[in-house]
Amino acid sequence: MPGAFTGYYLDGRSALRRQASVRLAASALEIELADGTRLWWPLRSVRQTQGFYSGEQIRLERGAPFPEILLIDDTAFLRALRATAPGFGRRFHDPGRRRSRVLFTIGAAVASVAVGAVLYVWAIPAAAGLLAARVPVSWEERLGSAAVEHLTATRRRCVDPESDEAIDAIVKRLLEPQPSVPYMFRVVVVDEKREVNAYAVPGGQVVLLKPLVERSRTPEELAGVLAHELQHVLRRHATRLVLQHASTGLLLVAVSGDMTGAMAYGIESARMLGSMRYSRDIESEADTEGLRMLLAADVDPRGMIEFFESMQAEERGAPGMFRYMNSHPLAAERVQTLTRLAASHTKEFRPLLPGRDWKSLRRVCAS
Repeated sequence: MPGAFTGYYLDGRSALRRQASVRLAASALEIELADGTRLWWPLRSVRQTQGFYSGEQIRLERGAPFPEILLIDDTAFLRALRATAPGFGRRFHDPGRRRSRVLFTIGAAVASVAVGAVLYVWAIPAAAGLLAARVPVSWEERLGSAAVEHLTATRRRCVDPESDEAIDAIVKRLLEPQPSVPYMFRVVVVDEKREVNAYAVPGGQVVLLKPLVERSRTPEELAGVLAHELQHVLRRHATRLVLQHASTGLLLVAVSGDMTGAMAYGIESARMLGSMRYSRDIESEADTEGLRMLLAADVDPRGMIEFFESMQAEERGAPGMFRYMNSHPLAAERVQTLTRLAASHTKEFRPLLPGRDWKSLRRVCAS
């Protein structure tokens, strides 16, 4: 397709990315897929949801509640689009305004930090929550990658094709009903002898320690843990936690979208994620939204509840080993809330990984 831009197309029904060529017209986008399929997107029905910051991938969506998605890396696409279809300019970001936008955002962030220095008890958490909702996804991904590198620096990553495939299948099942997911999720299993824990990392990564996987008695139990951790990422709880306890330098790096700065603060972020606890309200939100995620994916939510209850019971016998409940405090009333929510749904659930031996699959990093 001459004069076209290269991108990726998602149909809104699966996580499959298909390479696409995109050509601009005065009132529409013409999209041609690798198999020859042609799509016509009228610009009046297209909205931009990402690509407002330097280094951030451009994301266009069409339709609802499960929109079609178009991803393009070349920022020249936005300039060409505004030039070709000036009547729709207000619908799409102008890359030429990025510098002034970043300076304005940095100024607002500096003002927020100054106020927070005076009213520290409430201002910093509030500012972190606002900033977490506005930092670029690409910045979160780079920060998360640096944090994972630090978290796993002294431990071996488990690489088991069958177990990895099973875990990826669980994550895919959980994400399929979600209308819009800005992250490419990756789950890393780390070899650990005793500690039972999991970490949600900014940008779409989840770190599972081996004993946690091995103690999940069914794939539904592990799906409950993953749904909880995925919600921490989707709702940017991990990003908020890092920003809330970060230095002023990291706050400025976050709002400017500076990639180099994100890498530099990776070690600081990893240390925070490894030692801090989420608030009770945040944990409750991850619980309830994680359970709703299970229900939307037709996964039996009792596995989530049973896993949390078993962790509580085992922790009473060996409190030093089970740090999951220390970093994810689970009050009795929260278990009751989850049980009540699960009981209100009487639908039939589809089994996870039917016909596969979970006892064998959960033995990751077997030596």
